[in-house]
Amino acid sequence: MGGTTELKGPDLTKGVVGTDVVEGRPLLGHAHGEAVMLVRSGGKVFATGATCTHYSGPLAEGLVVGKTVHCPWHHACFDLETGLAAGPALNPLPCFDVIEEGGKVRVAGKRAAAKPKSPKSSPANVVIVGGGAAGAACAENLRRFGYEGRITLIANEQPGPVDRPNLSKDYLAGNAPEEWIPLRDAAFYREMNIDFSLGDGAASIDTGSRTVTLASGKKIEYGALLLATGAEPRRLSIPGADGANVHVLRTLADSRAIIAKAREGARAVVIGSSFIGLEVAASLRARKVEVDVVSVDKVPLARVVGETIGGFVQALHEEKGVRFHLGSGPKSIGKAGVELENGKSIAADFVVLGVGVAPRVALAEAAGLRVEKGVVVDDHFRTSAAGVFAAGDIALFPDFRTGASMRIEHWQVAERQGRAVARAMLGEGEPYRDVPFFWSAHYDVTLNYIGHAEKWDRIIERGSLASRQYVAAFEHQGKILAVITVGEDLLSLEVDAAMKAGDEARVKALVS
Repeated sequence: MGGTTELKGPDLTKGVVGTDVVEGRPLLGHAHGEAVMLVRSGGKVFATGATCTHYSGPLAEGLVVGKTVHCPWHHACFDLETGLAAGPALNPLPCFDVIEEGGKVRVAGKRAAAKPKSPKSSPANVVIVGGGAAGAACAENLRRFGYEGRITLIANEQPGPVDRPNLSKDYLAGNAPEEWIPLRDAAFYREMNIDFSLGDGAASIDTGSRTVTLASGKKIEYGALLLATGAEPRRLSIPGADGANVHVLRTLADSRAIIAKAREGARAVVIGSSFIGLEVAASLRARKVEVDVVSVDKVPLARVVGETIGGFVQALHEEKGVRFHLGSGPKSIGKAGVELENGKSIAADFVVLGVGVAPRVALAEAAGLRVEKGVVVDDHFRTSAAGVFAAGDIALFPDFRTGASMRIEHWQVAERQGRAVARAMLGEGEPYRDVPFFWSAHYDVTLNYIGHAEKWDRIIERGSLASRQYVAAFEHQGKILAVITVGEDLLSLEVDAAMKAGDEARVKALVS
């Protein structure tokens, strides 16, 4: 996805001077007709593909941390030795043999994928309930980590795992073809020897007999079970909220339905000034739909990113013609529009709700798992029932930086957690020490958000939003909990790495 990459730099098959390959700094070139980079890490030189397998991001502009390289666009991570990916990328990078002689370094042939080592433990079989980011990542990473037992992936939504962030961004805007949206298809799962069950969802779980019963009545035994049931868009309890002209956005079918209404000149009301609501507004404006945003908030996104950034995002939308109606919620929705609590009426051909999501925990609750604000898990994503794991939007997990329990609804987080569960199931997982990250696109501006701050007592700012070079750090009781960047992709990666390493002094130095 994302197109092709122009070949730049030296032909690495002819070699470069060894001293030009500096520790921790990728050297971009090409070999055998594709972009390749050399990276010296720990004194050893590695050669891998230089194009991120997620959306073709320029890895040579990314950050090297130990024996990994991180993409500046969406923080995908790749192992320099094996090429294996961590979310949001799924596909590994190609790796090449490196020859060092006569003071030069050159790239030889492409290496065959390394055969994974036998895992430390191996459940008799694995069942994964949920075909979103966490479930899909767990299934294929089990195979990449050497698991040879039976895997059953149970997905409810057609067509199976999809690139969910794109449903409110480029795909909805008409800038991405539909073939980019499915992450995997049935043929992929057959090749990976994964039983892919689509449309026959899980109805119940018996943790005593270790069985999952499907809606059809079919029973599947498990040695290890992952619950990754995701979240459900919230609805409103006002008159007309269940009308045929009212949409939510979670699935490919939802996005298609909105696109079907989004003819040029149509009028839409987006209820909610959440990130997804505002991304929908931007995408509809790209289709020349008239858009009004209704929200009880006085400043969009202020509760998440503060008033300065919220006001900046609002201004971006207003420059593109979006009209905001803030400080008053909807009272009712009719066939011709929306009536607000302040008495104002807004004409609309269709309405999109962007008022948040709720974790799908009913299955876990019925199975007797410990559920609070989500399914409670430890730092290996183990639930209160033996052999049962939970990840993604439903998981309430311990944050290693603060010790607090948190539940995160981000795509990249879900993929990373699914990968971590695969490791844990095979007895190879370490305590989860990843840092939440998400990105949000508004026309030509992307906000990168690292960490998680539900509250703060100070915001440290650097640069300016007007110049599109900006950093804001959200601090609480002297600790920086989250950082937002605009136009500072490398800094975003550096903050991410420092947070993951637990180097709080480095985090503060980077944003000061």
